[in-house]
Amino acid sequence: MHWKDLPSSATIMRPEQIRAIALMEWRGLPQMPFVRDTAIPISEALSKVMAGLGLKDRLREDEVLRAWKEIVGDFIAAHSLPQRLQDGVLYVRVLQPTVHYELDRVWKPQIITKLRDRFGARTVRDIKFRIG
Repeated sequence: MHWKDLPSSATIMRPEQIRAIALMEWRGLPQMPFVRDTAIPISEALSKVMAGLGLKDRLREDEVLRAWKEIVGDFIAAHSLPQRLQDGVLYVRVLQPTVHYELDRVWKPQIITKLRDRFGARTVRDIKFRIG
């Protein structure tokens, strides 16, 4: 393409197009216009990198641990702390035996349902509460 082949003045060209034409002429080679919108969300890129390193489960674990307070509420979150997610089992430390009993016998099915709704059925299969 040569400067004589440029579109008429009725057509407005973007700076990228002008740059591509100038480079084509200067180099004497055809130049494809530079596509600037190649950005992807960081979460998508991070997921690919983590999966490539075999650490995808660690990323899910971090998401589950950070969402604990939102899922169980302020009161339960104040008396418990999720420790780790290993092979689909979430290990949670509780402060008192009464809280352990209440969470294990009464609230456990509801908490598991909320976790499965948010993260999928395969991410969290069970919860183990430990006093300490």
